[in-house]
Amino acid sequence: MRVDIVSREYPPEVYGGAGVHVAELVQALRRQLDVRVRCFGAPRDEEGTQAYLVPGSLTSANPALATLGVDLAIAEDVAGADLVHSHTWYANAAGQLAQLLHGIPHVVTAHSLEPLRPWKAEQLGGGYAISRWIEKSAFESADAVVAVSDGMRRDILRCYPGLDESRVSVIHNGIDLDRWRRVDDADAVRALGIDPDRPSVVFVGRITRQKGLPYLLAAARRLPPEVQLVLCAGAPDTPQILEDVRAGVASLQDERSGVVWIDQMLGIHDLSAVLSNATTFVCPSVYEPLGIVNLEAMACGAPVVGTATGGIPEVVDDGVTGRLVPIDQVHDGSGTPLDPERFIADLAGVLIEVVSDPAAAAAMGAAGRERAETEFSWSSIAERTIALYRSLVH
Repeated sequence: MRVDIVSREYPPEVYGGAGVHVAELVQALRRQLDVRVRCFGAPRDEEGTQAYLVPGSLTSANPALATLGVDLAIAEDVAGADLVHSHTWYANAAGQLAQLLHGIPHVVTAHSLEPLRPWKAEQLGGGYAISRWIEKSAFESADAVVAVSDGMRRDILRCYPGLDESRVSVIHNGIDLDRWRRVDDADAVRALGIDPDRPSVVFVGRITRQKGLPYLLAAARRLPPEVQLVLCAGAPDTPQILEDVRAGVASLQDERSGVVWIDQMLGIHDLSAVLSNATTFVCPSVYEPLGIVNLEAMACGAPVVGTATGGIPEVVDDGVTGRLVPIDQVHDGSGTPLDPERFIADLAGVLIEVVSDPAAAAAMGAAGRERAETEFSWSSIAERTIALYRSLVH
């Protein structure tokens, strides 16, 4: 069976969880299938992988139109595949067009949903209406839709009520347990400006509305003075979001020591060292279909404090591998807390509880590693994905 996987992100151009997912899934699938990758960006050296640049006439166009220009070229080249599998709205149009053009099944994996990310209008302008149209059309015509969590499946059926629920399956994200493991390297941590002898709360993620950084910065003001806040945060959605975070970090740095902002993408060794040294990892997202970064932290032995929203409760076993922070949210797609001050207070309270008991935190971290090993291996995820492919092709 030849499967063509279409994704905007693919190594080395990876900036989010969807790109990590695609890279790991492809590796696992290639052990059994002929997998061709079609991605956006600069040429890749990897065999069986082809990258596509935005057509010259569209380089100054709205990003949504530029995306469609890439998708058209990809759809043509899918010829000869038995099945096409697209990831995120950026690739969904290529998948749907290939389905129509070549008469093959189209599988969509939902890593997020455009109706639940209204802040994307800040980034795409009128292109946000186009991205929503692409996603809706692709989902409703796909032969199968894969949700990365039960929470995501519920969101898909709520956003697209015309979708036949029998076509929506749950296959969780996974983690490469050989690459992500505990790394004790105090020198690497110090080189990044972190004191390995002080307790730390670590955040890793893109600078986007959904990741909840402003709430974390507000909660950090209440942390004990000896606790460091380490932000591995980059790839801002817009200049305005970057400025908002920059102002918040500067204000916090004026109030307390140990506020470290790392805005470059770290290699796995250094990031694993930071996660392994953390007293706790924090995921304050207001929208998170699953959160691969939570699995990465667990694989490194860090307990996870996460918002009880989306797929996070399917990863974090409350009181065993970390703690969940309650949140009541506005039902307008933004994920905004109904009572922001309450959410900030609850987030701060749970973080203080975890960092104040390092022994209990370490025990939750060890349990998190064990859960990652038993529940989220890529080999089992690949088997379930191949079974889905075969049910459609044959």
